[in-house]
Amino acid sequence: CYASTEEIIELAKVVAKHGGIYASHIRRRGEGIRRWGLIAPRIDTLVEAVRETIEIGERAGLPAQVSHHKAMGRVNWGKVRKTLSLIEDARLRGVDVTADQYPYTAASSSLASIFPAWARAGGTEKLIERLKDPEIREKIREETIENMEGIGAEYGWEDAYISNLKSEKNSHLVGKSLKEAAEILGKHPFDAAADLLIEEEGAVSIVYFAMCEEDVETVMKNRNVMVGSDGYALSPEGVLGRGKPHPRSYGAFPRVLGVYVRERRVIPWEEAIRKMTSMPAQKMGLFDRGLLRKGMWADIVVFNPRTVRDRATFENPHRFPEGIEYVLVNGELVVERGTHTGLTPGKVLRHKG
Repeated sequence: CYASTEEIIELAKVVAKHGGIYASHIRRRGEGIRRWGLIAPRIDTLVEAVRETIEIGERAGLPAQVSHHKAMGRVNWGKVRKTLSLIEDARLRGVDVTADQYPYTAASSSLASIFPAWARAGGTEKLIERLKDPEIREKIREETIENMEGIGAEYGWEDAYISNLKSEKNSHLVGKSLKEAAEILGKHPFDAAADLLIEEEGAVSIVYFAMCEEDVETVMKNRNVMVGSDGYALSPEGVLGRGKPHPRSYGAFPRVLGVYVRERRVIPWEEAIRKMTSMPAQKMGLFDRGLLRKGMWADIVVFNPRTVRDRATFENPHRFPEGIEYVLVNGELVVERGTHTGLTPGKVLRHKG
């Protein structure tokens, strides 16, 4: 949200020379889009944000990717039809632009993300410094409350839940909404959030509900959208099992198969598999992976189509899926009859550009 379109294009041209891609998070609607020193209106810039990503890929001459495509906030619901149309039109012009998606109506980020971009400039330490300054804090308060409570708010205090934090002292707030946490602490939600961020030295994550199911299905049906978790490595045990993170790290792919293919029949099996395998592999230039074909690396998942499903929930996210019977990585069994074998045959895939 800090760099201009022109600056990103110049940087992307360098990436293009090395055979890379430009993968972009959708610019935050609430932050606007900076072009030639001007900022677009605060409300309703979702379509413009996707148009910008396409423009960067087209002008810089490299593949573009709209990362975890979604429509945040009721003001934007339904506009994915327009953004998907923009992607299709660009592809017809020869632009290599696609998108990816996770199958949930909630997103996840740092608690710091609820504060204005200017307040976050310089990193979390700078944000905390500003929140400790009474005069600056008041300015941050005014703008944050407008963003959370005003017309066009993507989500409210009651929609954002604390999913993880650093200290044991505040662990009783994990799983509570910012509104609930504020009531427990006897503060306004802004002050509860600001003080918590200061106490936890910025190490607070939130999950927030801001999308609609109809949009999730519309995006999933589109042939130019692949499946991605937007997750990271977790474990039910140890430090990686703390808090209540977004369930997508455990459940994104089996959720697509169990809910959107088997139960709702939003897309067929073969299309879901393409979106999870060959499509992302080809986008990333991994031409020796992603297909069951002689000479390809044997990265294979064997699942039971009658039982595969996600078990991770927002209340209990550290749960592995069901129905994943066998997994081979580079031809070696790492999951056998649903149990990890202990083998680690994977390797870092480095860019060849």
